[in-house]
Amino acid sequence: MSLYTDYLSEIENRKEQGLHPKPIDDGALVKEIVDQIKEPGNEHRAESLNFFIYNTLPGTTSAAGEKAKFLKEIILGDVVVDEISVPFAFELLSHMKGGPSVKVLLDLALGENAEIAQQAGEVLKSQVFLYDADTDRLKQAFEAGNSVAKDILESYSKAEFFNKLPEIEEEIKVVTYVAAEGDISTDLLSPGNQAHSRSDRELHGKCFISQKAQDEIEALKLQHPDKRVMLIAEKGTMGVGSSRMSGVNNVALWTGKQASPYVPFVNIAPIVAGTNGISPIFLTTVGVTGGIGIDLKNWVKKVDSEGNPILNNDDSPILEQKYSVDTGTVMTINTKEKKLYDADGKKELVDLSASFTPQKLEFMKAGGSYAIVFGKKLQTFAAQTLGVELKSAFAPSKVVSHEGQGLTAVEKIFNRNAVGVPEGTTLHAGSDVRVKVNIVGSQDTTGLMTSQELEAMAATVISPTVDGAYQSGCHTASVWDKKAQANIPRLMSFMNRFGLITARDPKGEYHSMTDVIHKVLNDITVDDRAIIIGGDSHTRMSKGVAFGADSGTVALALATGEATMPIPESVKVTFKGKMADHMDFRDVVHATQAQMLKQFGDNVFQGRIIEVHIGTLLADQAFTFTDWTAEMKAKASICITQDETLVESLEIAKSRIQIMIDKGMDNEAGTLQGLVDRADKRIAEITSGEVPALTPDADAKYFAEVVVDLDEINEPMIADPDVNNEDVSKRYTHDTIRPVSYYGGEKKVDLGFVGSCMVHKGDLIIVSQMLKNLEKKNGKVEFKAPLVVAAPTYNIIDELKEEGEWNTLQEYSGFEFDDLFPKTAARTEYENILYLERPGCNLCMGNQEKAAKGDTVLATSTRLFQGRVVEDSAEKKGESLLASTPVVVLSAILGRTPKIDEYKEAVEGIDLTRFAPAAIPENTKSAHF
Repeated sequence: MSLYTDYLSEIENRKEQGLHPKPIDDGALVKEIVDQIKEPGNEHRAESLNFFIYNTLPGTTSAAGEKAKFLKEIILGDVVVDEISVPFAFELLSHMKGGPSVKVLLDLALGENAEIAQQAGEVLKSQVFLYDADTDRLKQAFEAGNSVAKDILESYSKAEFFNKLPEIEEEIKVVTYVAAEGDISTDLLSPGNQAHSRSDRELHGKCFISQKAQDEIEALKLQHPDKRVMLIAEKGTMGVGSSRMSGVNNVALWTGKQASPYVPFVNIAPIVAGTNGISPIFLTTVGVTGGIGIDLKNWVKKVDSEGNPILNNDDSPILEQKYSVDTGTVMTINTKEKKLYDADGKKELVDLSASFTPQKLEFMKAGGSYAIVFGKKLQTFAAQTLGVELKSAFAPSKVVSHEGQGLTAVEKIFNRNAVGVPEGTTLHAGSDVRVKVNIVGSQDTTGLMTSQELEAMAATVISPTVDGAYQSGCHTASVWDKKAQANIPRLMSFMNRFGLITARDPKGEYHSMTDVIHKVLNDITVDDRAIIIGGDSHTRMSKGVAFGADSGTVALALATGEATMPIPESVKVTFKGKMADHMDFRDVVHATQAQMLKQFGDNVFQGRIIEVHIGTLLADQAFTFTDWTAEMKAKASICITQDETLVESLEIAKSRIQIMIDKGMDNEAGTLQGLVDRADKRIAEITSGEVPALTPDADAKYFAEVVVDLDEINEPMIADPDVNNEDVSKRYTHDTIRPVSYYGGEKKVDLGFVGSCMVHKGDLIIVSQMLKNLEKKNGKVEFKAPLVVAAPTYNIIDELKEEGEWNTLQEYSGFEFDDLFPKTAARTEYENILYLERPGCNLCMGNQEKAAKGDTVLATSTRLFQGRVVEDSAEKKGESLLASTPVVVLSAILGRTPKIDEYKEAVEGIDLTRFAPAAIPENTKSAHF
C-alpha cells in the first residue's frame, strides 16, 4: 500500500461523513503525487494534479516543500507539465505564503536566468512572510550589485505588497443571522468537546452552532447572493469565554470568503456583531482574519424623565429596542462613512468608528493582521538596507500622551516593553503599541492550530527575544484516548523542535506532565512588569499583565516575540473592611463582581484592565482573582502587591521552575535556567530598593474605581447560570451572583467538582481538612453526590504527599488516577464517592469528561456556559454553578446546597483565606499562606 492509496482510502471514509479530501501536509505523499503527475499515462495523474494544485497546504509544511521544489523544476524547464505553465507555477508559488516558496523564489530571482529572475522578482514583490534568512539573502545580493534584488527592495521600501492590494468595498450589504440571544460563548461556535478536530477545518466546521443553524445560513446565502451574512449575539456580547481561533475559523468557513483558491477551507473576513459588542479576545481573533466586529447598540436602557435607568425587579436596567436585527434583516455597512445603515443605505442605525479604525481597515485590506505585522517589518528592513528615509505606508500608531498625568500599572508595563516608540515618549491608555512579549503559552486543544499558523507564516524557530514559552497538556489530560494519542505526541514534537518547554517529552526522557497551563505560566512569569500571551482566555497571571489570545496571535508572539495592541483603560479595585473568618477568597472574587454591578449598573470591567490592589496574597492565591477576570469580561488584570509578598512569590516560582529543571524539562537553550536567573535578578532589585514592586502613580487616571467592602461578605457566594430566567439573554452569564442562603439549603446537587485553574495547593488542603473535620463531627463521611477532585499540577500533589494531606485524600477516595494506566475512555457514570483525578482541566474543559446530562453541578471552575461542564437532558437543563472549595465539598457530601449554619459548622476550626488589603494577618495558619 502506498501513501497515495492510503489517502484515497481516507477520502472514501471522509465521503461517508460528508467531507471533502483532507488538505495534504505530508511531503512524502506530495512526492508520490508529483511522481504520478510526471508519468503521462498514470491512471491517477488527473486527480493527482488536482490534489497538487488545490489541496496542498502552504507555509513550512513538508508538503509545501515538495510542492515548491516541483514548481521550481517546472519554471526552470527541467520538467514540462502541460497543465501547469510557467506563469501558473509562479502564481501557485505566490499563494504559498513563505518558507520553501520564498526560498525557491529567491533562488530564481537571484539566479542566472535573467527572464526567470525578473518574473520571480515580480512575485516576490507581493510576498510579506520573509524571515531573517530570506532578507539576509536579499541584502547580500543587493550589496553585491544584483539589480533584481535592488528592484525588489525598492518595491518593499514603498510597501507595494500592501499599496497595490485592492481597497475594501465602500458599501457592504449584509443580511443578519441571530445565532443566539444573550452572550454567545465561543463554545457555541467551536464546542470544547470537539477540540480534537480543530486542525481539520472542514470537519470542525460541522460542529458550528447546529445543523439547523448551518442550513439556515446556507439558505440566507442562497436568498441573498449579493450580501454577506452577519452573525449576531442579540442582547449580548459575541465571543465571550475561551479565546478560540477555531470559533472565528468556523464563522469564516460558513459566512466568510476563501482566502486563496488554492488553499481549501481557509476562509477570512467574517462579519460578527453583538448588542454589547465583541469580547476583546474574540475581537483580536476577528482581526487576525481581516474580519469586521460590530457593536450594534440596538438595545438601550430605558430611562425616566430625569435620565436615570429604570430597573426591573432584579435591579438590572430595563432595555428597549432601538432597531431590529432579526434574522433576515438587510443592512448596509458604509466603510467610508463608518456607519451602519438600513437596507436602503439611508437611515443611520449606529456609528461604526470603532470597527473601522485605520489599523483595522489595514487588516481588512491585507486579509488579516499577520500580513500587516510582517509588512511593517519588511518595509523598515528595505528602507534601512537601501539607505533611504522610511515613509511608512501604514497608519501611524496612535499615540495618546497627557502631559503631567501619571501612569497606571498597565501603562507602565506597556511603556517599558514598547517597541519602535521615539525615545522620551510617554504613552497613556488608547495608544496603539508594538510590545515585546516575555512569556508565551500554547495549550493542547489549540496547539495544533498554532503549529499550523506557524507553518503558514513560515516560522521555524521561536524568537530569541521570548524569555520562556510552554506547551501544555492539561486540556487532554483526563482521557488518553485515540484522539489524544494521535494529536498530542505530534503537537509536543513540533513545539519541542520549535523551542518551547513541552509538557510531554517527545523523546520520553521525563514523566509526561499534564499540569494546567495557567498555573505553569503563573510560575514561569518571574517579572511583575512582563507581558504574557497565552492561547487560552484564562491566561491571567498575577505577575505582570497577561492576555488570552487566539492560536494565531500566540503563533505570532512565538515567531516574532511581539504583539500589537492598544493600551487598555484601567479600573482600580481596592478593598476596605475585614474579611470574616468563615469566608473563602473565592467569595471575595464573586462579591467584587456583584458589588461592582451594584455600584455602577453597567459592567465597567468589560474590555478594560482590572488593577487589583491585592496587597498580601501570594501569586498562587491572587491568581484566583485574576483568573476570574475573564468572566468579568475584562481585557486582563494586574495585581499590585507588596514588595515582601512579591519576593516570596518569586521564591516559590523559582523552586517550582527548579523542579521542572530537575525533572529534565529544560531545553538546549537553557530556557528554564534563564528564568531562574531572571527571578534572582528581580528579587535583588526589589530587596535592594533599586526597583520596587510595580505600583501605579498616585496621579494615574482610571476609567472607574471600585471599592469592595469586605464587611458586606457574610456568607458564601455562588455564580448561578440562572438557566430558567424568563429573559434568555440573562441566562449563562457570570453576573448572577447569589448568597448561599438564597437556595435555603434545598437545591439538589448531583456532582461536585474541585479543580481547574481556579484552585491551588490551599484548596486541596481545605478538602482534606474538611473531610477530617466532618468525620470528627459525624463519625464518618458519606457522599450523597460524587466529588471529583483534580489538582492543577503534579508539584502540588508531591508537596501534599510530603505534608501528609494527600494520604488523607487517598483514605477517603474511591478512585485515584494512575499514570501508568491512564483512562482511555471518558467516564459516563459517577458513583457517590471521591474521585482523585489526574492533574489537568478535567470537567472544566468539557472536551473529554462531562457530568451526566441534566445534572446540577457545583464547581470551583470558571465555566458555566450551556453544555460546557454539563449538557441538557430531555427532561432538565444542565446547570454549572460556581462556588468556593468548601461549599463544593460540603454540597457533595450533603447532596444539596448547605444552609449557612451547616456551612459554618463544617469549616469551624479550618483556616480559610486570611486576606487583608494591607498586611498579612499575624499568626495565620491559613491553608492559603
